[in-house]
Amino acid sequence: MSTETVRAGAADEAVGRRREQRGWYFYDWACSVYSTSVLTVFLGPYLTAVAKHAADADGFVHPLGVPVRAGSFFAYAVSASVIVSIFVMPLAGAAADRGGRKKPLLAAAAYLGAAATTGMFFLHGDRYLLGGLLLIVANASLAVSMVVYNSYLPQIAAPEERDAVSSRGWAFGYAAGSLVLIANLMLFTAHDSFGLSESTAVRICLASAGVWWGAFTLVPLKRLRDRRAPSTGQPSAHGWRQLAATVRDMRGKPLTLSFLLAYLIYNDGIQTVISQASVYGSEELGLSQSTLIVAVLLVQVLAVGGALGMGRLARTYGAKRTILGSLVAWTLTLGAGYFLPAGAPVWFFVLASAIGLVLGGSQALSRSLFSHLVPQGKEAEYFSAYEMSDRGMSWLGPLLFGLTYQLTGSYRDAIISLVAFFVIGFVLLARVQVRQAVRDAGNPVPERI
Repeated sequence: MSTETVRAGAADEAVGRRREQRGWYFYDWACSVYSTSVLTVFLGPYLTAVAKHAADADGFVHPLGVPVRAGSFFAYAVSASVIVSIFVMPLAGAAADRGGRKKPLLAAAAYLGAAATTGMFFLHGDRYLLGGLLLIVANASLAVSMVVYNSYLPQIAAPEERDAVSSRGWAFGYAAGSLVLIANLMLFTAHDSFGLSESTAVRICLASAGVWWGAFTLVPLKRLRDRRAPSTGQPSAHGWRQLAATVRDMRGKPLTLSFLLAYLIYNDGIQTVISQASVYGSEELGLSQSTLIVAVLLVQVLAVGGALGMGRLARTYGAKRTILGSLVAWTLTLGAGYFLPAGAPVWFFVLASAIGLVLGGSQALSRSLFSHLVPQGKEAEYFSAYEMSDRGMSWLGPLLFGLTYQLTGSYRDAIISLVAFFVIGFVLLARVQVRQAVRDAGNPVPERI
């Protein structure tokens, strides 16, 4: 084979890889609107209000006969959605790796989640149980789709590209979140001029996120391609058996397992801040829905630059050091959040700015760093375990947040309790020898990691 032929083949492969990368970015563009508009901004305060409307004279609702303070219902529903995810994500990871047909799984999970989100239009009156059910379905569907989505990263990006590719994906997601939040803000603040009640405006904003999610999922489904799974000569495991097999395999790579444990801890804190910040702002600080939307919009805009900026920092200092720096910033930010004065939007905006600058980068670099620790041919299997850390195991933070509020009646105590996740995560990540972990996974070690 001539040198020219080899070069032409390599050039064609690079073009195809870039085309897949651009399609891959669009799933972040599609699904991040759910995380932003639904989970972070509208659903928490709205579902809390619906639960309070359905509560008894003592302020409790009784799902399945269990007394729950109405103000804690949303946090408990998030925890329940995560527990459901634990049961379905290992099955998705096993099916994606063994069959090699990832796109049908991505499509099924994405459109189930989009349908549940669109169904939130019917959440009104005292239908808090419907809201909890739709939240559980949408969150679990998102978690499953992200298992498949993240497992594409090692296949579509060379080792030296992954920090940049992962960061661009997060940036796409935050850009979409910003765009849709601007439209949400216009609708919500001017709902009277559109002849809509405030409740109806919120329900339209919730449902529109589902429509957006479903529409833009078409782009990655068109551009990503399935790859034939390598034959292992072993029967396919399912569900929890597959998860147990993955953990056993990771035991032979203890540094990969150590990274996953550290990520499980600090990302639990990140996910809880994302899902509970609007509740903290509305219930503890007495801020209006419009103020919360502007704050989250500020987070989204700054997170685009933060994700890209931290990606550049990783080129100089390595992903691990950059992530450790972000965990210090998270700790300081939460500590400042505890002392925020009520009814002071400016200070809440300052806090939102700090969160935005570290949010996207800490998540994007964690994803790209983990991709180096995954053995070839086991991408979806390992990313199933990763996603359980990202969303599937992030039940302890919301549970702690809800329990702290239930016991103390203070959202300030609830928010400061989350500092422990970042401190413990920092200590655990600092102990991981990532270069050796990459070698143990059988992958080439990048110059900077």
